[in-house]
Amino acid sequence: MARDYDSQLLESVAVRRRRMRDALLFGTQRGRRTLDERLGKVFAGIAIAAVLCAGCVGWSFLQATLAKQKAEQDKQRQQQEQLYDPSGGSPSGSPSDGPSGTATPAGASGEKR
Repeated sequence: MARDYDSQLLESVAVRRRRMRDALLFGTQRGRRTLDERLGKVFAGIAIAAVLCAGCVGWSFLQATLAKQKAEQDKQRQQQEQLYDPSGGSPSGSPSDGPSGTATPAGASGEKR
């Protein structure tokens, strides 16, 4: 029994202190949230907004990087097609073309320009 009374007393003191603090901070506006609750929610909202913004920036960066890589690959593919097949037709595969069956134009030995 004594412990129940002690815990009730401690709890009532804590409630009274919280109410006094709220009365000092907010005056007669009892319906307002405590300062701690409000600040916690503001900081949580800012943190969530920052994470969402960082995610959007990261997604945008990823999309831009992938688009650049795809454009570069397409450009390289077009350059190689022009080097190996300047007339626009498909390679004939004749024995005079070379070891791989495709014609190798003069000066196109795989070196970068």
